[in-house]
Amino acid sequence: RCPVTTPSGRPLCEREFQDTSAAAAKQRAARDSTHWQGQSSSRAPADAPRVACSPREQRTPSLQRGRRAAAARKGSKARCELLATWPWIIKIVDDDTAQELIKFTVADTSLENFTTYLIIGSDERTANSSASRGYVDGQRADVIILGIINEANSDKYLLSIPRDLLVRNSCTKAIERINSTFSKNDCGNGAENLAANIQILTGLTINHFASFNFEGFENIIDSFGGIEICVDKTQREGFSFELQKGCQSVEGSTALNWVVSRNTEVLVGEKLVDKDGNDISEWEKMEGVSDLSRNDRQQYIILQLLEEIKNFSSLGELSTLINTLEDAFVIDENLSLNNAVNILWNFRESNLSDINKLSIPVKPYELDDGRQVLIITENFTDYAELKGLKNS
Repeated sequence: RCPVTTPSGRPLCEREFQDTSAAAAKQRAARDSTHWQGQSSSRAPADAPRVACSPREQRTPSLQRGRRAAAARKGSKARCELLATWPWIIKIVDDDTAQELIKFTVADTSLENFTTYLIIGSDERTANSSASRGYVDGQRADVIILGIINEANSDKYLLSIPRDLLVRNSCTKAIERINSTFSKNDCGNGAENLAANIQILTGLTINHFASFNFEGFENIIDSFGGIEICVDKTQREGFSFELQKGCQSVEGSTALNWVVSRNTEVLVGEKLVDKDGNDISEWEKMEGVSDLSRNDRQQYIILQLLEEIKNFSSLGELSTLINTLEDAFVIDENLSLNNAVNILWNFRESNLSDINKLSIPVKPYELDDGRQVLIITENFTDYAELKGLKNS
């Protein structure tokens, strides 16, 4: 057991099998030598808190289904490892500054008569994930999108919540990025905790959720035979993807790399290739690439997938495909697979261009240690009313 708690006094836990074999020790050593949470330092600091599991942590998350839930049930030898590792800890010494940064993170009003679907894209890596994204220990919510249906008039919304948004964790009371609240602790599993923080932020009750990791995202795209992406400039990121100006059908790994890209480059002039087939073109960094532009790409992919559903000739055909993808995603226990299929099928009658695309209003903020976060700039209740999201 790990005897030390986090600075907030509450445990943040991650399940890890306690295999004492030499091979497992070697694997853990290799893991520790990789980049932690995508940071440039090659090792977590020696004084980073190791935390003990609460009794709830030892139980299978009540909302999870599928392969990951089965794996969790087998984890009787699980122990807790750190989730509150150093890149997650936000230290704001001055209380007045801290309160100013999070002053709009509690909605003034609860919004009623809306049905919501929380879409969570985890950055959890597996051996089969796209190799170009690299390995990161643990998981955070890389994609956070709330699908909202107004029960009074059937208006539909997609609300993106930037992963770097600063909030006060409703369980631990620590100030951190909202993507870090997607973690298991004594308040609940990852999806429950993220949903609780989103409800506080927006005033919207989260009715259902669906989550997937990088590999699941790729599998979903590939199951549809790829997806069409249209761009106004030829663009790339290293060797992970290259998209030509115009529209093209791409596979899951390319779609993933485009969606999560932070270092997109655009082609300057014409594409040039030397006699050996090497690209000698001029490329420059695309302006304006940020969490907000990533949000636009994420919403674009969701709408493209909904558009693909119109190509199915029958509900049974769609149901067959979704059932083959059961291991690619996790849904809450109150949303059966059949119900999920019916919800998707009903989108065939929707004009997807009428779906309102929203994003939490934010501004960038640099912490004392140089890390960048996002700060919400107005109370969500006021923002929602301007966008037509209000109580009848």
